[in-house]
Amino acid sequence: MQKIVAPPARRGEVDTETLIEIATLYYYEDVTQEVLSQRFNMSRVKVSRLLRRAREEGLVEIRVHQPSSVGAELEREFIDRFGISRLLVSVDHRDPDAQRNAVARMVAGHLEKALTPGAVVAVGMGRNVAAVADVMATPARGRGATFVCAIGGSLRAGEYMNADHICRRLAARFGGESETLYAPALVTNASLRAELLRNDTVKLTLDRARRADIALVGIGDLSEDSNMVRMGWFTPAEIAEARLGGTIGDVFGYDFIDIHGRPADTGMQGRVIGLKREDLDRIPDVIAIAAENTKAPAILGALRTGAINTLATSFSNVHTILQLDDATRRVA
Repeated sequence: MQKIVAPPARRGEVDTETLIEIATLYYYEDVTQEVLSQRFNMSRVKVSRLLRRAREEGLVEIRVHQPSSVGAELEREFIDRFGISRLLVSVDHRDPDAQRNAVARMVAGHLEKALTPGAVVAVGMGRNVAAVADVMATPARGRGATFVCAIGGSLRAGEYMNADHICRRLAARFGGESETLYAPALVTNASLRAELLRNDTVKLTLDRARRADIALVGIGDLSEDSNMVRMGWFTPAEIAEARLGGTIGDVFGYDFIDIHGRPADTGMQGRVIGLKREDLDRIPDVIAIAAENTKAPAILGALRTGAINTLATSFSNVHTILQLDDATRRVA
């Protein structure tokens, strides 16, 4: 279904009224871009650019309605196979940012229903978790929740992906407070990590995160575009060695796992300041978010840990996960 919505006028080479007229003719009346270019005396390239601008600015909303029975059937399959409580699944988008936002909107909607006054939410880092804080058009104030960093910070991550800034944005949109974990996300060795975890300030924040009602976690893979690679946390040699050793991804930005959900045997383990995978077992609703279509193997490994209650991803990932589960299921 296409819906044309008129926002306030904005400056530009084509005014908003003309942009709406072009979008209406194209989406409602099936006028081709060639005819539009002739009618408005502009090139087809410009018409295409204006139609893209109309979508980006929210003038045009394109929705593909998946039959509810399909989603319900897939959810039952995932509940039976992996023991999760719910599956939030979005239609597939060609654009990665659009896909991430679609998945994030489902998580934001789930939070609006699930958050109760005084609730505590443990928050991870990364692009998928960050998107949840930014997709809400209208703040849902009055929830009175506390959003607690469950992983330290990193200068290389930037403000958008750091848990501290995500917590602040979530608190602003849902109404509530945020709590910072005053520690780095990554340290050089396990002994330094152990020392920092004994620090009173760090310990108090992580203890509160462990008692959370909800956790927002990302699922990472070891692709060249993963956060840990782009932020320089680990060297290419370490990533390659981990892959060869069977590491398939990570939960929450650490706790590396293989495709069977077991802890991976890699030197990258034990260097991140934050909650561990077993801490998630104490949290009633662990929401794992993974929009990218490269992450199906990592999602499967994360599901097999038994730590996830709610999975939010795309239809293509869901179908791939089921196929991978059939192909890699271990015979007892």
